[in-house]
Amino acid sequence: MRKYPSLLLENAVNELASLPGVGRRTALRLALYMLRREEDYTEKFAAALLALRRDIKYCKVCHNICDEDVCGICSDAGRDRSLICVVENIKEMMAIENTGQFKGLYHVLGGIISPIDGVGPGDLEISSLEQRAAEGYINEVILALSATMEGDTTNFYIYRKLAPFNVAVSIIARGVSIGDEIEYADEITLGRSIQHRVPFGITEN
Repeated sequence: MRKYPSLLLENAVNELASLPGVGRRTALRLALYMLRREEDYTEKFAAALLALRRDIKYCKVCHNICDEDVCGICSDAGRDRSLICVVENIKEMMAIENTGQFKGLYHVLGGIISPIDGVGPGDLEISSLEQRAAEGYINEVILALSATMEGDTTNFYIYRKLAPFNVAVSIIARGVSIGDEIEYADEITLGRSIQHRVPFGITEN
């Protein structure tokens, strides 16, 4: 016996259930919700997702997602261009930005070094960070990666790569607990971790 009364409904549930954190019950509830709404609502919803997938761009400077070639943060003349905060992904950049404590620029790596997952330095935006450091206008790079083994490995790799340049390298204070993901830290703790960052070399001991 068929589980759903309609193949179209079943297809919609299958697609919605493929989203992270969405089970089949939630997917069914969402699909039925769409059916109850006006057709115009569903069309706008679908159009927004298609536009996101087709038209989104990545900043040529920091690799943040944006609508133009350069994101709003990088093009903001009021930001401190001598200070760069290195983050793993867009979610972590947004988490730090929401604290209101950081006024510099960002650099999104697109991941962290993880041999188990097959992610090496060449898969990340590290060479472009070196290029930014080589331009000579950066005074400090803050490493704001998660306090995990993979995060610490990536921190050390970047630290070594930036060593030839006249750039101070610091790491966020460990107000973020060991093993914690940056994106899940509360804004107060995360903001204080940025403010009370320490030179990277101190953390090696």
